[in-house]
Amino acid sequence: MNSIATFAASALVLFSFGQALGDQAKQPANYLYTSAGELQDHMAILKRPDISGVQVVYNWRLLEPKEGQYDFSMIEADLAAAKALGKQLVIQVQDRFFSPQARNIPDYMLRERKYGGGLVPQQEEGKAEGYGWTAMQWNPEVRARYQALLTALGKAFDGRVFAVNLPETAIDVSEDQKRPGFSCDAYFNAELENLGAARAAFSQSHVVQYVNFWPCEWENDHTYMSRLFAFAEAHDIGLGGPDIVPWRKGQMKNSYPFFHQYKGKLGFVGMAVQEPTLAYVNDKTGKPFTRDEFTDFATDYLGVNAIFWSAETPWLNQ
Repeated sequence: MNSIATFAASALVLFSFGQALGDQAKQPANYLYTSAGELQDHMAILKRPDISGVQVVYNWRLLEPKEGQYDFSMIEADLAAAKALGKQLVIQVQDRFFSPQARNIPDYMLRERKYGGGLVPQQEEGKAEGYGWTAMQWNPEVRARYQALLTALGKAFDGRVFAVNLPETAIDVSEDQKRPGFSCDAYFNAELENLGAARAAFSQSHVVQYVNFWPCEWENDHTYMSRLFAFAEAHDIGLGGPDIVPWRKGQMKNSYPFFHQYKGKLGFVGMAVQEPTLAYVNDKTGKPFTRDEFTDFATDYLGVNAIFWSAETPWLNQ
């Protein structure tokens, strides 16, 4: 083989190798996803070398047992456990719940008149009974207390945790249900205000807003989705969501196209594969989505930096 041919062959090998490394590098980091109080049950997963850290969901009531008195001991314990293994911690501050029994905001907010009850039921259209609850963030008094919690968390954990994330934008509350003081615009503006407060509280750690749907909106017809993504880009805020479901119609009419449009423009994108997501079926195969199908869609279309996997995920337990 002459020198030119040898050079060309070597260059091709190097290019292929570099391309493979590039493909490998763009793969999202894998995180465990779990709830407060459950991390010790999943330490074997957290110890895996292919797991970068853990996202833990802490409800508001747990973090603020009395007005203005905060208990972050569970976060401290989880952070210590993660750091001991060289792993990162993401904290999710939960103010909406998916069980009729889960009224997980502080008691004083449920009792005192100025908070208007603090919670309203999440209710599916056409059904009389609610399936869960959401904090009335459109109530200025409720919102002020949530922002006080974010400020306290920032003082304790900014720069110590990898990220703080606020829960999904979707709630099943609508104007025609005549919830106290609720309007679509009031809810949207409240969520953006909370996000700004989180960014102010956490200047070193990532701030991530979960976004999937906005009440009252479909296909950005109120421009809530487009305004949120523009706000996030302008303020160095990460975005994400509670479910990766490749090409699912509802998401493709709402948040997914914006993740695609803003691919590479956001500081961080983190999305989850939670327990319900594991049950979704790929229409092409008739089987639940595989790990590769989740990861490929998250990488190629959504531009995800990290995937938060449920502890029930099959490949984590093999």
